[in-house]
Amino acid sequence: MSIVSAIVLFAVIWFLTLLCVLPVRMETQGDVGEIVEGTHASAPANLNMKRKAWITTFISFGLWVVLAWVILFSGLTIRDIDFFNRMGPPTIDDTRG
Repeated sequence: MSIVSAIVLFAVIWFLTLLCVLPVRMETQGDVGEIVEGTHASAPANLNMKRKAWITTFISFGLWVVLAWVILFSGLTIRDIDFFNRMGPPTIDDTRG
């Protein structure tokens, strides 16, 4: 895996993790009872994005380390996850060694 692939993998994991972390422990303006005029009652009342970004970074770094290890050191190849046999039989160029 090249450095660009590693960065892209981390970015994808980070944004997916952010989408999972955002709604955790969120209180809406309707829950608090202080609805600002011109906003929906479902708008967040106290959103701390800095803390959510740090939590997302820590979780996604751990996931990235695991996935990078699997990609680099487990011997897993693209042919191992080709469940529908779309790549066809391996050729001499595809073999290792």
